Amino acid sequence: SLSLLDTNLPAEAEPELRGFIAKRLTKGALFEGMGNVASVGLSIPECKVGCYYCRFQQENLLEMATLESDINAPEYVVCFLGGSEKGLEHDTFRLELDKYIQSLKTSLDLEQKNLESCVGPYLRSWFENAICPVQRVVQLFQDKLASLLHAALSYTPVEVKNADERTEKDISRFLAAASLQGLVQEGTMTSLCIAMTEEQHKSMVIDCSGPQPQLHNAGSNRFCEDWMQAFGNGAEAGNPFLSRQILENFKLKAIQDINNLKRFIRQAEMNHYALFKCYLFLKNCGSGDILLKIVKVEHAEMPEARNVVTVLEEFMRETSVA
Repeated sequence: SLSLLDTNLPAEAEPELRGFIAKRLTKGALFEGMGNVASVGLSIPECKVGCYYCRFQQENLLEMATLESDINAPEYVVCFLGGSEKGLEHDTFRLELDKYIQSLKTSLDLEQKNLESCVGPYLRSWFENAICPVQRVVQLFQDKLASLLHAALSYTPVEVKNADERTEKDISRFLAAASLQGLVQEGTMTSLCIAMTEEQHKSMVIDCSGPQPQLHNAGSNRFCEDWMQAFGNGAEAGNPFLSRQILENFKLKAIQDINNLKRFIRQAEMNHYALFKCYLFLKNCGSGDILLKIVKVEHAEMPEARNVVTVLEEFMRETSVA
Protein backbone atom coordinates (compact mmCIF):
# COMPACT_ATOMS: atom_id res chain seq x y z
CA SER A 1 0.00 0.00 0.00
CA LEU A 2 1.08 3.58 -0.64
CA SER A 3 0.56 6.40 1.85
CA LEU A 4 0.88 9.98 0.62
CA LEU A 5 3.35 12.10 2.61
CA ASP A 6 3.60 15.31 0.58
CA THR A 7 2.58 16.54 -2.87
CA ASN A 8 1.65 19.67 -4.79
CA LEU A 9 -0.22 17.79 -7.52
CA PRO A 10 -3.90 18.61 -8.16
CA ALA A 11 -6.20 16.33 -6.17
CA GLU A 12 -7.57 14.60 -9.29
CA ALA A 13 -4.08 13.74 -10.62
CA GLU A 14 -2.57 12.35 -7.41
CA PRO A 15 -4.51 9.01 -7.42
CA GLU A 16 -3.51 8.47 -11.08
CA LEU A 17 0.18 8.92 -10.24
CA ARG A 18 -0.24 6.67 -7.21
CA GLY A 19 -1.77 3.99 -9.46
CA PHE A 20 1.13 4.27 -11.91
CA ILE A 21 3.70 3.84 -9.12
CA ALA A 22 1.74 0.96 -7.55
CA LYS A 23 1.85 -0.95 -10.86
CA ARG A 24 5.61 -0.45 -11.10
CA LEU A 25 6.07 -1.65 -7.53
CA THR A 26 3.92 -4.73 -8.18
CA LYS A 27 6.07 -5.61 -11.20
CA GLY A 28 9.24 -5.20 -9.11
CA ALA A 29 10.43 -2.51 -11.50
CA LEU A 30 11.78 -0.12 -8.83
CA PHE A 31 15.27 -0.77 -7.50
CA GLU A 32 16.42 0.96 -4.33
CA GLY A 33 18.31 4.18 -5.04
CA MET A 34 18.11 3.85 -8.86
CA GLY A 35 15.70 6.26 -10.50
CA ASN A 36 13.64 5.69 -13.64
CA VAL A 37 12.02 8.06 -16.12
CA ALA A 38 8.74 7.56 -17.96
CA SER A 39 5.93 9.45 -19.65
CA VAL A 40 2.76 9.44 -17.56
CA GLY A 41 -0.81 10.41 -18.46
CA LEU A 42 -2.48 12.54 -15.76
CA SER A 43 -5.60 14.70 -15.45
CA ILE A 44 -3.74 17.98 -15.77
CA PRO A 45 -3.63 20.46 -18.69
CA GLU A 46 -0.61 18.83 -20.37
CA CYS A 47 -2.07 15.30 -20.17
CA LYS A 48 1.31 13.59 -20.70
CA VAL A 49 4.17 14.59 -18.40
CA GLY A 50 7.69 13.32 -17.84
CA CYS A 51 8.09 11.55 -14.50
CA TYR A 52 11.26 10.67 -12.61
CA TYR A 53 10.57 8.21 -9.79
CA CYS A 54 12.90 6.56 -7.29
CA ARG A 55 12.41 4.14 -4.36
CA PHE A 56 14.65 4.42 -1.33
CA GLN A 57 14.96 3.40 2.31
CA GLN A 58 16.04 5.59 5.18
CA GLU A 59 19.69 4.85 5.84
CA ASN A 60 19.70 4.82 9.63
CA LEU A 61 16.57 2.67 9.79
CA LEU A 62 18.03 0.35 7.18
CA GLU A 63 21.01 -0.24 9.47
CA MET A 64 18.65 -1.03 12.37
CA ALA A 65 16.70 -3.44 10.19
CA THR A 66 19.92 -5.24 9.32
CA LEU A 67 20.79 -5.62 13.00
CA GLU A 68 17.27 -6.59 14.08
CA SER A 69 15.63 -8.59 11.32
CA ASP A 70 12.13 -8.22 12.78
CA ILE A 71 12.13 -4.46 12.11
CA ASN A 72 10.93 -3.46 8.65
CA ALA A 73 12.59 -0.26 7.45
CA PRO A 74 10.00 2.05 5.84
CA GLU A 75 10.38 2.63 2.12
CA TYR A 76 9.64 5.79 0.18
CA VAL A 77 9.01 6.62 -3.46
CA VAL A 78 9.78 10.13 -4.67
CA CYS A 79 8.33 11.42 -7.95
CA PHE A 80 9.35 14.56 -9.82
CA LEU A 81 7.09 15.68 -12.69
CA GLY A 82 7.92 17.99 -15.57
CA GLY A 83 5.85 19.13 -18.53
CA SER A 84 6.80 18.35 -22.10
CA GLU A 85 8.79 21.56 -22.46
CA LYS A 86 11.00 20.46 -19.55
CA GLY A 87 11.97 17.20 -21.26
CA LEU A 88 11.97 15.11 -18.07
CA GLU A 89 10.90 12.01 -20.00
CA HIS A 90 14.48 11.78 -21.35
CA ASP A 91 17.28 10.21 -19.32
CA THR A 92 19.53 13.27 -19.37
CA PHE A 93 19.29 14.23 -15.71
CA ARG A 94 18.69 10.82 -14.13
CA LEU A 95 22.11 10.62 -12.45
CA GLU A 96 21.76 14.14 -11.01
CA LEU A 97 18.33 13.28 -9.61
CA ASP A 98 19.66 10.00 -8.17
CA LYS A 99 22.27 12.04 -6.28
CA TYR A 100 19.55 14.45 -5.17
CA ILE A 101 17.59 11.54 -3.68
CA GLN A 102 20.74 10.24 -2.00
CA SER A 103 21.09 13.59 -0.22
CA LEU A 104 17.42 13.44 0.76
CA LYS A 105 18.01 10.15 2.61
CA THR A 106 20.26 11.91 5.10
CA SER A 107 17.61 14.63 5.70
CA LEU A 108 14.97 12.27 7.04
CA ASP A 109 15.01 11.69 10.79
CA LEU A 110 13.71 8.64 12.61
CA GLU A 111 10.36 10.15 13.57
CA GLN A 112 9.74 12.17 10.38
CA LYS A 113 9.34 15.32 12.48
CA ASN A 114 11.26 17.36 9.93
CA LEU A 115 9.09 16.42 6.94
CA GLU A 116 7.34 19.79 6.77
CA SER A 117 10.24 22.02 7.83
CA CYS A 118 13.13 20.37 5.97
CA VAL A 119 12.15 17.62 3.55
CA GLY A 120 9.21 19.50 1.98
CA PRO A 121 11.28 22.55 0.90
CA TYR A 122 14.05 20.22 -0.28
CA LEU A 123 11.63 18.31 -2.50
CA ARG A 124 10.10 21.50 -3.90
CA SER A 125 13.50 22.88 -4.92
CA TRP A 126 14.51 19.84 -7.00
CA PHE A 127 14.26 21.68 -10.32
CA GLU A 128 16.40 24.65 -9.25
CA ASN A 129 19.04 22.54 -7.54
CA ALA A 130 19.33 19.47 -9.77
CA ILE A 131 18.28 20.64 -13.24
CA CYS A 132 19.32 24.31 -13.58
CA PRO A 133 23.07 24.40 -12.62
CA VAL A 134 24.32 23.92 -16.21
CA GLN A 135 22.08 26.68 -17.52
CA ARG A 136 23.08 29.03 -14.68
CA VAL A 137 26.79 28.49 -15.41
CA VAL A 138 26.24 29.18 -19.13
CA GLN A 139 24.46 32.44 -18.27
CA LEU A 140 27.12 33.43 -15.70
CA PHE A 141 30.22 32.80 -17.84
CA GLN A 142 28.85 33.94 -21.22
CA ASP A 143 31.86 34.54 -23.52
CA LYS A 144 34.25 33.00 -20.95
CA LEU A 145 32.50 29.62 -21.13
CA ALA A 146 35.03 28.30 -23.69
CA SER A 147 37.75 28.35 -21.01
CA LEU A 148 35.58 26.35 -18.62
CA LEU A 149 34.87 23.78 -21.34
CA HIS A 150 38.59 23.59 -22.11
CA ALA A 151 39.43 23.01 -18.43
CA ALA A 152 36.83 20.22 -18.20
CA LEU A 153 38.08 18.42 -21.32
CA SER A 154 41.76 18.72 -20.40
CA TYR A 155 41.28 17.82 -16.70
CA THR A 156 42.90 21.09 -15.68
CA PRO A 157 42.57 21.73 -11.92
CA VAL A 158 40.14 24.59 -11.23
CA GLU A 159 40.10 26.77 -8.12
CA VAL A 160 37.04 28.91 -7.38
CA LYS A 161 37.46 32.00 -5.19
CA ASN A 162 34.99 34.49 -3.64
CA ALA A 163 31.90 32.59 -4.79
CA ASP A 164 28.72 31.92 -2.85
CA GLU A 165 27.93 28.29 -2.04
CA ARG A 166 25.43 27.79 -4.87
CA THR A 167 27.73 29.26 -7.54
CA GLU A 168 30.66 27.13 -6.36
CA LYS A 169 28.49 23.99 -6.49
CA ASP A 170 27.14 24.97 -9.93
CA ILE A 171 30.67 25.33 -11.35
CA SER A 172 31.75 22.04 -9.81
CA ARG A 173 28.72 20.25 -11.28
CA PHE A 174 29.28 21.80 -14.69
CA LEU A 175 32.92 20.69 -14.75
CA ALA A 176 31.91 17.16 -13.74
CA ALA A 177 29.16 17.04 -16.38
CA ALA A 178 31.42 18.43 -19.13
CA SER A 179 34.39 16.12 -18.46
CA LEU A 180 34.81 12.81 -20.26
CA GLN A 181 34.63 10.86 -17.01
CA GLY A 182 33.06 7.50 -17.72
CA LEU A 183 33.61 7.91 -21.48
CA VAL A 184 37.39 7.41 -21.58
CA GLN A 185 39.32 4.63 -19.87
CA GLU A 186 39.56 5.11 -16.12
CA GLY A 187 43.35 4.70 -16.14
CA THR A 188 43.65 7.36 -18.82
CA MET A 189 41.52 9.79 -16.82
CA THR A 190 43.58 9.21 -13.66
CA SER A 191 46.86 9.73 -15.52
CA LEU A 192 45.55 12.91 -17.13
CA CYS A 193 44.43 14.27 -13.77
CA ILE A 194 47.85 13.54 -12.27
CA ALA A 195 49.68 15.10 -15.24
CA MET A 196 47.57 18.27 -15.18
CA THR A 197 47.79 18.60 -11.39
CA GLU A 198 51.60 18.40 -11.60
CA GLU A 199 51.59 21.31 -14.06
CA GLN A 200 50.66 23.81 -11.34
CA HIS A 201 51.12 26.80 -13.62
CA LYS A 202 48.18 25.51 -15.68
CA SER A 203 45.70 25.48 -12.80
CA MET A 204 42.82 27.79 -13.68
CA VAL A 205 41.58 30.26 -11.06
CA ILE A 206 38.02 31.61 -11.20
CA ASP A 207 37.45 34.79 -9.20
CA CYS A 208 33.75 35.43 -8.58
CA SER A 209 34.10 38.64 -6.57
CA GLY A 210 32.68 40.78 -9.40
CA PRO A 211 29.46 40.64 -11.44
CA GLN A 212 31.21 38.40 -13.99
CA PRO A 213 33.85 35.76 -13.20
CA GLN A 214 37.47 36.72 -13.85
CA LEU A 215 39.66 33.87 -15.09
CA HIS A 216 43.40 33.48 -14.51
CA ASN A 217 45.67 30.98 -16.31
CA ALA A 218 42.74 30.09 -18.57
CA GLY A 219 43.14 28.08 -21.75
CA SER A 220 40.91 27.67 -24.77
CA ASN A 221 40.85 26.35 -28.33
CA ARG A 222 38.73 26.68 -31.45
CA PHE A 223 36.68 23.57 -30.63
CA CYS A 224 35.54 24.98 -27.26
CA GLU A 225 34.91 28.44 -28.74
CA ASP A 226 32.67 26.98 -31.44
CA TRP A 227 30.67 25.05 -28.86
CA MET A 228 30.44 28.16 -26.67
CA GLN A 229 28.41 29.74 -29.47
CA ALA A 230 26.03 26.76 -29.44
CA PHE A 231 25.56 27.14 -25.69
CA GLY A 232 24.85 30.84 -26.12
CA ASN A 233 22.19 30.15 -28.72
CA GLY A 234 20.64 27.46 -26.51
CA ALA A 235 20.61 29.73 -23.45
CA GLU A 236 18.39 32.21 -25.29
CA ALA A 237 15.64 29.56 -25.33
CA GLY A 238 15.67 29.50 -21.51
CA ASN A 239 15.38 25.69 -21.39
CA PRO A 240 17.85 23.97 -18.99
CA PHE A 241 17.22 20.62 -20.68
CA LEU A 242 18.41 22.09 -23.98
CA SER A 243 21.59 23.41 -22.32
CA ARG A 244 22.31 19.96 -20.91
CA GLN A 245 21.62 18.27 -24.26
CA ILE A 246 24.12 20.63 -25.92
CA LEU A 247 26.64 19.61 -23.26
CA GLU A 248 26.07 15.93 -24.04
CA ASN A 249 26.53 16.63 -27.78
CA PHE A 250 29.76 18.51 -26.97
CA LYS A 251 31.15 15.45 -25.16
CA LEU A 252 29.97 13.09 -27.90
CA LYS A 253 31.84 15.11 -30.54
CA ALA A 254 34.98 15.12 -28.38
CA ILE A 255 34.82 11.32 -28.04
CA GLN A 256 34.30 10.94 -31.81
CA ASP A 257 37.39 13.08 -32.45
CA ILE A 258 39.45 11.01 -29.99
CA ASN A 259 38.38 7.77 -31.67
CA ASN A 260 39.16 9.17 -35.14
CA LEU A 261 42.63 10.24 -34.01
CA LYS A 262 43.29 6.80 -32.51
CA ARG A 263 42.31 5.19 -35.81
CA PHE A 264 44.63 7.49 -37.74
CA ILE A 265 47.47 6.73 -35.30
CA ARG A 266 47.03 2.97 -35.82
CA GLN A 267 47.24 3.52 -39.57
CA ALA A 268 50.25 5.84 -39.19
CA GLU A 269 52.26 3.10 -37.47
CA MET A 270 52.71 1.53 -40.94
CA ASN A 271 51.94 4.35 -43.36
CA HIS A 272 53.63 7.75 -43.65
CA TYR A 273 50.72 9.23 -45.56
CA ALA A 274 48.44 8.29 -42.65
CA LEU A 275 50.83 10.20 -40.38
CA PHE A 276 50.20 13.29 -42.49
CA LYS A 277 46.43 12.63 -42.20
CA CYS A 278 46.87 12.59 -38.41
CA TYR A 279 48.60 15.94 -38.57
CA LEU A 280 45.90 17.48 -40.79
CA PHE A 281 43.18 16.13 -38.51
CA LEU A 282 44.82 17.66 -35.43
CA LYS A 283 45.23 21.01 -37.21
CA ASN A 284 41.62 21.14 -38.40
CA CYS A 285 39.63 19.63 -35.50
CA GLY A 286 40.15 22.68 -33.28
CA SER A 287 41.06 20.62 -30.22
CA GLY A 288 44.44 19.17 -31.15
CA ASP A 289 46.09 20.33 -27.92
CA ILE A 290 43.74 18.26 -25.75
CA LEU A 291 43.47 15.24 -28.06
CA LEU A 292 47.24 14.83 -28.18
CA LYS A 293 47.45 14.79 -24.38
CA ILE A 294 44.73 12.14 -24.14
CA VAL A 295 46.19 9.78 -26.75
CA LYS A 296 49.71 10.31 -25.38
CA VAL A 297 48.57 8.99 -22.00
CA GLU A 298 46.57 6.12 -23.54
CA HIS A 299 49.48 5.02 -25.78
CA ALA A 300 52.25 5.42 -23.18
CA GLU A 301 52.85 1.62 -23.06
CA MET A 302 52.64 1.10 -26.86
CA PRO A 303 56.05 1.86 -28.47
CA GLU A 304 54.92 2.23 -32.11
CA ALA A 305 51.96 4.44 -31.29
CA ARG A 306 54.05 6.42 -28.81
CA ASN A 307 56.56 7.18 -31.57
CA VAL A 308 53.76 8.44 -33.81
CA VAL A 309 52.46 10.70 -31.04
CA THR A 310 55.98 12.07 -30.45
CA VAL A 311 56.34 12.96 -34.13
CA LEU A 312 52.90 14.62 -34.11
CA GLU A 313 53.86 16.67 -31.04
CA GLU A 314 56.94 17.92 -32.88
CA PHE A 315 54.91 18.80 -35.97
CA MET A 316 52.37 20.70 -33.92
CA ARG A 317 55.06 22.52 -31.97
CA GLU A 318 56.90 23.58 -35.12
CA THR A 319 53.81 24.84 -36.88
CA SER A 320 52.64 26.79 -33.81
CA VAL A 321 56.04 28.49 -33.57
CA ALA A 322 56.04 29.21 -37.29
